[in-house]
Amino acid sequence: MNFRFAIISDPHVAVPHTIWNHPHRFHLVEVSILALERVLNHLEQLNLDFLLLPGDLTQDGEPDNHNWLQKRLQSLPFPVYVVPGNHDIPSLSPTERTIGFQEFPSYYRHCGYGEDHLYYSQEILPGVRIIALNSNQFNGEGKQLGCLDEAQLTWLEELLPQVKDQLLLVMIHHNVIEHLPGQTHHELGQRYMLDNAPLLLKMLRSAHCQLIFTGHLHVQDVAYDQGIYEITTGSLVSYPHPYRIIEVKRPPHSSLTLNVTSHRVDSVPGWENLGAISRQWLGDRSFPFMVKLLTASPLKVSVEEAEKLAPFLRDFWSDVAAGDGLFDFPDFPPPIRQYFQQFSAIKADGTPALIDNQAVLNL
Repeated sequence: MNFRFAIISDPHVAVPHTIWNHPHRFHLVEVSILALERVLNHLEQLNLDFLLLPGDLTQDGEPDNHNWLQKRLQSLPFPVYVVPGNHDIPSLSPTERTIGFQEFPSYYRHCGYGEDHLYYSQEILPGVRIIALNSNQFNGEGKQLGCLDEAQLTWLEELLPQVKDQLLLVMIHHNVIEHLPGQTHHELGQRYMLDNAPLLLKMLRSAHCQLIFTGHLHVQDVAYDQGIYEITTGSLVSYPHPYRIIEVKRPPHSSLTLNVTSHRVDSVPGWENLGAISRQWLGDRSFPFMVKLLTASPLKVSVEEAEKLAPFLRDFWSDVAAGDGLFDFPDFPPPIRQYFQQFSAIKADGTPALIDNQAVLNL
């Protein structure tokens, strides 16, 4: 079993006339088309077996953006598989600006969707199966949630025993395994987590599934929990503008290995120093976010102290997003210093665990 595939996450495609400015927006949708074309041009030169896009395909679910993307994906020389992100179907019903929840599959019939469900499964190579899940739901008040609905769970429960002898690649937008310290319960991190993640993990373990691919968080991170790796890929329109190429190999009489290689879009026309520009963009918008992080549980720093510390954290989120970060702020009070050290890519024995960007994972 040898194959190669790529991952592009959260490209937030925005054709020019749909772009709207938001003063607190962290990502640069202005470069979405340029960056995506740069990546696709690279991938088209490789002998890829398929491409995964784990959600937030568009800026905010605009029909023109879905139309542009589905046509571009259809022109590629390899299959593409997608799932919706929260930005792709931001409302249950269509509006003047966005498509509705049930319309999404009709745009991506050539990207995995054979029916009108927002989830699907296919054997995409001999012995290799994609299980594409929809983590976007709405409550009675129309508020968007990150969870799997009962119908999808029932479908998955029936499917897994039939396919557990295959290599299962699960793709879903929301995170299933934590990528940040205390993410499940943190007021800033939990909205990126799947609400019923423990249930999904239990089901996947019963089927010997070892691989989950997610997006949403806009960071490069590889997390591991009780036999399952979750590879989340940063946003193509946010620092460091990453994408991944993964080679899967199973030599005779040996275990399966994943060779994970990450690439970055460092420049596009008109944005020749894209990495530096987007890092500064994030830094310029970091102050309110860092104050919120410092004043939230578990730190609960006073606003006055948070405003003093926040400037030292100007590039903190950029470094988290880049993956493989090693953090220490020795001038911070000990409890606060220890909190931020937890974000470091460190093993239990204190040595660096630099697997977020380049890694060989043995299954």
